[in-house]
Amino acid sequence: MISPKRTQPYNGVYPIAPTPFHEDETIDLEGQKRVLDCMIDQKVDGICILANYSEQFLLTDAERDQLAVTCLEHIAGRVPVIVTCSHFSTRVSVERAKKAEVLGADMIMVMPPYHGVGLKASNAGNFTYFESLAKAISIPIMVQDAPLSGVSLSVQFLAELAHQLPQVSYFKIETPGAATKIRDLIGAAGRAVDGPFDGEESITLMADLSAGATGTMPSALLPDLIRPVVMRYLDGDQEGADRLYNTILPLINFENRQCGLRAAKIAMREGGVIKNDTVRHPLEAVHPETRSELLRYASKLDLMALRWGK
Repeated sequence: MISPKRTQPYNGVYPIAPTPFHEDETIDLEGQKRVLDCMIDQKVDGICILANYSEQFLLTDAERDQLAVTCLEHIAGRVPVIVTCSHFSTRVSVERAKKAEVLGADMIMVMPPYHGVGLKASNAGNFTYFESLAKAISIPIMVQDAPLSGVSLSVQFLAELAHQLPQVSYFKIETPGAATKIRDLIGAAGRAVDGPFDGEESITLMADLSAGATGTMPSALLPDLIRPVVMRYLDGDQEGADRLYNTILPLINFENRQCGLRAAKIAMREGGVIKNDTVRHPLEAVHPETRSELLRYASKLDLMALRWGK
Protein backbone atom coordinates (compact mmCIF):
# COMPACT_ATOMS: atom_id res chain seq x y z
CA MET A 1 0.00 0.00 0.00
CA ILE A 2 1.46 3.32 -1.06
CA SER A 3 1.38 5.71 1.88
CA PRO A 4 -1.22 8.51 1.60
CA LYS A 5 1.75 10.84 2.15
CA ARG A 6 3.15 9.74 -1.23
CA THR A 7 1.97 9.16 -4.76
CA GLN A 8 4.87 6.86 -5.68
CA PRO A 9 6.37 3.82 -3.94
CA TYR A 10 9.41 4.24 -1.74
CA ASN A 11 12.67 3.35 -3.47
CA GLY A 12 16.36 4.18 -3.39
CA VAL A 13 18.70 3.97 -0.41
CA TYR A 14 17.29 3.57 3.12
CA PRO A 15 20.27 2.94 5.42
CA ILE A 16 20.09 1.81 9.03
CA ALA A 17 20.82 4.47 11.64
CA PRO A 18 23.37 3.28 14.22
CA THR A 19 22.69 3.99 17.89
CA PRO A 20 25.63 5.89 19.43
CA PHE A 21 26.61 5.21 23.03
CA HIS A 22 28.82 6.99 25.50
CA GLU A 23 31.78 5.04 26.85
CA ASP A 24 29.62 3.83 29.75
CA GLU A 25 27.12 2.41 27.19
CA THR A 26 24.39 4.96 27.94
CA ILE A 27 22.68 6.36 24.85
CA ASP A 28 24.19 9.49 23.34
CA LEU A 29 21.06 11.35 22.23
CA GLU A 30 22.95 14.37 20.91
CA GLY A 31 25.19 12.00 18.99
CA GLN A 32 22.07 10.31 17.61
CA LYS A 33 20.86 13.62 16.22
CA ARG A 34 24.23 14.18 14.57
CA VAL A 35 24.08 10.70 13.07
CA LEU A 36 20.71 11.50 11.53
CA ASP A 37 21.89 14.87 10.20
CA CYS A 38 24.94 13.23 8.65
CA MET A 39 22.76 10.60 7.00
CA ILE A 40 20.42 13.23 5.57
CA ASP A 41 23.44 15.14 4.25
CA GLN A 42 24.50 11.87 2.60
CA LYS A 43 21.39 12.39 0.41
CA VAL A 44 19.68 9.21 1.55
CA ASP A 45 16.14 8.56 0.34
CA GLY A 46 15.02 7.56 3.82
CA ILE A 47 16.27 6.22 7.15
CA CYS A 48 15.48 3.06 9.08
CA ILE A 49 15.74 3.21 12.88
CA LEU A 50 15.76 0.63 15.67
CA ALA A 51 16.92 -2.13 13.35
CA ASN A 52 19.47 -4.87 13.99
CA TYR A 53 22.32 -2.59 12.93
CA SER A 54 20.91 -0.09 15.45
CA GLU A 55 21.60 -2.74 18.12
CA GLN A 56 17.87 -2.96 18.78
CA PHE A 57 18.34 -6.28 20.56
CA LEU A 58 20.43 -4.49 23.21
CA LEU A 59 17.93 -1.73 24.00
CA THR A 60 15.34 -1.61 26.75
CA ASP A 61 11.73 -0.83 25.86
CA ALA A 62 12.08 2.59 27.48
CA GLU A 63 15.20 3.30 25.41
CA ARG A 64 13.41 2.23 22.23
CA ASP A 65 10.59 4.66 22.97
CA GLN A 66 13.05 7.45 23.76
CA LEU A 67 14.99 6.84 20.56
CA ALA A 68 11.86 6.67 18.42
CA VAL A 69 10.66 10.03 19.74
CA THR A 70 14.10 11.62 19.42
CA CYS A 71 14.69 10.36 15.89
CA LEU A 72 11.28 11.16 14.45
CA GLU A 73 11.13 14.59 16.04
CA HIS A 74 14.65 15.45 14.88
CA ILE A 75 14.18 14.18 11.32
CA ALA A 76 10.92 16.17 11.24
CA GLY A 77 9.79 14.92 7.85
CA ARG A 78 13.03 15.71 6.02
CA VAL A 79 13.14 12.11 4.76
CA PRO A 80 10.78 9.14 5.22
CA VAL A 81 11.43 7.01 8.30
CA ILE A 82 11.01 3.25 8.69
CA VAL A 83 10.71 2.09 12.30
CA THR A 84 11.62 -1.52 13.09
CA CYS A 85 9.02 -3.12 15.36
CA SER A 86 10.13 -6.75 15.48
CA HIS A 87 9.28 -8.86 18.54
CA PHE A 88 8.35 -12.48 19.14
CA SER A 89 5.08 -11.39 20.73
CA THR A 90 2.42 -10.31 18.26
CA ARG A 91 0.93 -8.09 20.94
CA VAL A 92 4.22 -6.30 21.63
CA SER A 93 4.97 -5.86 17.94
CA VAL A 94 1.50 -4.40 17.36
CA GLU A 95 1.95 -1.99 20.28
CA ARG A 96 5.30 -0.88 18.88
CA ALA A 97 3.78 -0.38 15.44
CA LYS A 98 0.92 1.70 16.79
CA LYS A 99 3.36 3.93 18.67
CA ALA A 100 5.51 4.32 15.58
CA GLU A 101 2.55 5.41 13.46
CA VAL A 102 1.40 7.94 16.06
CA LEU A 103 4.90 9.39 16.19
CA GLY A 104 4.92 9.87 12.43
CA ALA A 105 6.67 6.82 10.99
CA ASP A 106 6.16 6.34 7.26
CA MET A 107 6.52 2.56 7.41
CA ILE A 108 7.33 -0.20 9.86
CA MET A 109 9.66 -3.13 9.31
CA VAL A 110 9.38 -6.48 11.09
CA MET A 111 11.04 -9.86 10.98
CA PRO A 112 8.86 -12.94 11.41
CA PRO A 113 8.49 -13.89 15.09
CA TYR A 114 11.35 -15.95 16.51
CA HIS A 115 13.20 -16.40 19.78
CA GLY A 116 16.47 -18.23 19.49
CA VAL A 117 16.98 -21.18 17.21
CA GLY A 118 14.09 -23.36 18.29
CA LEU A 119 11.20 -21.06 19.18
CA LYS A 120 9.33 -20.06 16.04
CA ALA A 121 5.76 -19.74 14.84
CA SER A 122 3.96 -21.96 12.36
CA ASN A 123 3.10 -20.68 8.88
CA ALA A 124 -0.37 -19.89 10.17
CA GLY A 125 1.09 -18.09 13.17
CA ASN A 126 3.39 -16.07 10.94
CA PHE A 127 0.50 -15.06 8.71
CA THR A 128 -1.71 -13.93 11.57
CA TYR A 129 1.25 -12.05 13.03
CA PHE A 130 1.48 -9.88 9.91
CA GLU A 131 -2.32 -9.78 9.60
CA SER A 132 -2.58 -8.39 13.13
CA LEU A 133 -0.11 -5.64 12.28
CA ALA A 134 -2.00 -4.77 9.11
CA LYS A 135 -5.25 -4.45 11.04
CA ALA A 136 -3.68 -2.26 13.72
CA ILE A 137 -2.03 0.45 11.58
CA SER A 138 -2.59 2.25 8.30
CA ILE A 139 1.01 2.75 7.12
CA PRO A 140 2.90 0.26 4.91
CA ILE A 141 4.66 -2.79 6.35
CA MET A 142 8.01 -4.17 5.23
CA VAL A 143 8.81 -7.83 5.85
CA GLN A 144 12.47 -8.37 6.74
CA ASP A 145 13.40 -11.78 5.38
CA ALA A 146 16.75 -12.27 7.08
CA PRO A 147 18.82 -15.31 8.10
CA LEU A 148 19.11 -13.88 11.62
CA SER A 149 15.56 -14.99 12.39
CA GLY A 150 16.19 -18.57 11.37
CA VAL A 151 12.68 -18.57 9.90
CA SER A 152 12.27 -19.74 6.32
CA LEU A 153 9.72 -17.62 4.47
CA SER A 154 8.87 -19.13 1.10
CA VAL A 155 8.17 -17.05 -1.98
CA GLN A 156 4.65 -18.48 -1.95
CA PHE A 157 4.12 -17.30 1.63
CA LEU A 158 5.46 -13.80 0.92
CA ALA A 159 3.33 -13.53 -2.21
CA GLU A 160 0.28 -14.59 -0.21
CA LEU A 161 0.97 -11.81 2.30
CA ALA A 162 1.23 -9.28 -0.51
CA HIS A 163 -1.98 -10.44 -2.19
CA GLN A 164 -4.11 -10.78 0.95
CA LEU A 165 -2.68 -7.92 3.04
CA PRO A 166 -2.16 -4.89 0.74
CA GLN A 167 -0.25 -3.02 3.44
CA VAL A 168 2.42 -5.71 3.33
CA SER A 169 3.88 -4.44 0.09
CA TYR A 170 7.58 -3.98 0.91
CA PHE A 171 10.10 -6.77 1.34
CA LYS A 172 13.71 -6.62 2.47
CA ILE A 173 15.26 -9.79 1.09
CA GLU A 174 18.70 -10.62 2.49
CA THR A 175 18.73 -14.39 2.40
CA PRO A 176 21.29 -16.43 0.42
CA GLY A 177 20.33 -16.27 -3.23
CA ALA A 178 18.52 -12.97 -2.67
CA ALA A 179 18.37 -12.11 -6.38
CA THR A 180 16.54 -15.33 -7.25
CA LYS A 181 14.08 -14.80 -4.40
CA ILE A 182 13.43 -11.19 -5.42
CA ARG A 183 12.85 -12.23 -9.02
CA ASP A 184 10.54 -15.07 -8.00
CA LEU A 185 8.61 -12.85 -5.57
CA ILE A 186 8.01 -10.23 -8.24
CA GLY A 187 6.89 -13.00 -10.58
CA ALA A 188 4.50 -14.45 -7.99
CA ALA A 189 3.11 -11.24 -6.51
CA GLY A 190 3.45 -8.79 -9.37
CA ARG A 191 2.08 -5.32 -8.71
CA ALA A 192 1.22 -6.25 -5.12
CA VAL A 193 4.92 -5.61 -4.37
CA ASP A 194 5.62 -1.88 -4.17
CA GLY A 195 9.19 -2.23 -2.96
CA PRO A 196 11.54 -5.17 -3.34
CA PHE A 197 14.62 -4.12 -1.33
CA ASP A 198 17.83 -5.89 -0.47
CA GLY A 199 20.09 -5.56 2.57
CA GLU A 200 23.31 -7.09 3.90
CA GLU A 201 25.27 -3.86 3.40
CA SER A 202 24.34 -3.96 -0.32
CA ILE A 203 26.92 -6.67 -0.93
CA THR A 204 24.70 -8.35 -3.55
CA LEU A 205 23.31 -5.08 -4.91
CA MET A 206 24.02 -5.48 -8.62
CA ALA A 207 22.50 -8.95 -8.84
CA ASP A 208 19.51 -7.79 -6.83
CA LEU A 209 18.94 -4.71 -8.99
CA SER A 210 19.10 -6.96 -12.05
CA ALA A 211 16.43 -9.14 -10.43
CA GLY A 212 14.12 -6.15 -9.97
CA ALA A 213 15.05 -4.63 -6.61
CA THR A 214 14.19 -0.93 -6.47
CA GLY A 215 15.83 -0.14 -3.14
CA THR A 216 18.60 -1.16 -0.79
CA MET A 217 19.07 -0.91 2.98
CA PRO A 218 22.78 -0.72 3.80
CA SER A 219 24.48 0.58 6.90
CA ALA A 220 25.26 4.27 7.36
CA LEU A 221 28.90 3.75 6.31
CA LEU A 222 28.70 4.83 2.66
CA PRO A 223 25.12 5.44 1.49
CA ASP A 224 26.32 8.58 -0.28
CA LEU A 225 28.36 6.35 -2.62
CA ILE A 226 25.79 3.56 -2.90
CA ARG A 227 22.96 5.86 -3.95
CA PRO A 228 24.54 6.93 -7.28
CA VAL A 229 24.88 3.25 -8.15
CA VAL A 230 21.17 2.62 -7.53
CA MET A 231 20.04 5.78 -9.33
CA ARG A 232 22.19 5.07 -12.39
CA TYR A 233 20.87 1.53 -12.59
CA LEU A 234 17.24 2.59 -12.21
CA ASP A 235 17.83 5.25 -14.87
CA GLY A 236 18.99 2.56 -17.28
CA ASP A 237 22.76 3.11 -17.09
CA GLN A 238 23.83 -0.39 -16.04
CA GLU A 239 27.42 0.00 -17.21
CA GLY A 240 27.83 3.25 -15.29
CA ALA A 241 26.32 1.63 -12.21
CA ASP A 242 28.72 -1.31 -12.55
CA ARG A 243 31.73 1.00 -12.71
CA LEU A 244 30.71 2.94 -9.62
CA TYR A 245 29.89 -0.21 -7.69
CA ASN A 246 33.22 -1.83 -8.48
CA THR A 247 35.05 1.10 -6.89
CA ILE A 248 33.20 0.72 -3.56
CA LEU A 249 32.85 -3.06 -3.44
CA PRO A 250 36.12 -3.71 -1.54
CA LEU A 251 34.90 -1.51 1.32
CA ILE A 252 31.42 -3.06 1.29
CA ASN A 253 32.96 -6.53 1.35
CA PHE A 254 35.27 -5.64 4.25
CA GLU A 255 32.38 -4.16 6.20
CA ASN A 256 30.14 -7.15 5.57
CA ARG A 257 32.69 -9.84 6.36
CA GLN A 258 34.90 -8.24 9.01
CA CYS A 259 33.11 -5.48 10.90
CA GLY A 260 29.35 -5.69 10.63
CA LEU A 261 27.44 -3.00 12.52
CA ARG A 262 30.65 -1.59 14.00
CA ALA A 263 31.87 -0.21 10.67
CA ALA A 264 29.56 2.80 10.44
CA LYS A 265 30.31 3.77 14.02
CA ILE A 266 34.06 3.57 13.43
CA ALA A 267 33.83 5.83 10.38
CA MET A 268 31.50 8.27 12.12
CA ARG A 269 33.80 8.54 15.09
CA GLU A 270 36.76 9.09 12.79
CA GLY A 271 34.79 11.78 10.95
CA GLY A 272 33.68 13.62 14.08
CA VAL A 273 30.01 12.66 13.77
CA ILE A 274 30.01 10.87 17.13
CA LYS A 275 32.43 10.90 20.05
CA ASN A 276 32.60 7.14 20.63
CA ASP A 277 32.20 4.01 18.52
CA THR A 278 31.14 1.99 21.57
CA VAL A 279 28.96 -1.09 21.07
CA ARG A 280 27.03 -2.61 23.95
CA HIS A 281 28.34 -5.70 25.68
CA PRO A 282 28.35 -8.60 24.97
CA LEU A 283 29.27 -7.18 21.55
CA GLU A 284 32.92 -6.23 21.42
CA ALA A 285 34.98 -3.73 19.49
CA VAL A 286 36.79 -4.99 16.41
CA HIS A 287 40.50 -5.74 16.66
CA PRO A 288 42.62 -2.56 16.30
CA GLU A 289 44.21 -3.93 13.13
CA THR A 290 40.78 -4.63 11.66
CA ARG A 291 39.76 -1.07 12.52
CA SER A 292 42.85 0.30 10.80
CA GLU A 293 42.22 -1.84 7.75
CA LEU A 294 38.61 -0.65 7.50
CA LEU A 295 39.76 2.97 7.62
CA ARG A 296 42.44 2.22 5.03
CA TYR A 297 39.79 1.01 2.60
CA ALA A 298 37.48 3.88 3.52
CA SER A 299 40.17 6.55 3.14
CA LYS A 300 40.54 5.64 -0.54
CA LEU A 301 36.97 6.90 -1.05
CA ASP A 302 35.50 10.29 -0.31
CA LEU A 303 33.07 9.11 2.37
CA MET A 304 31.00 11.85 3.92
CA ALA A 305 31.01 9.94 7.21
CA LEU A 306 34.79 10.39 7.39
CA ARG A 307 34.69 14.19 7.06
CA TRP A 308 31.21 15.36 8.09
CA GLY A 309 32.16 16.54 11.58
CA LYS A 310 35.60 17.93 10.82
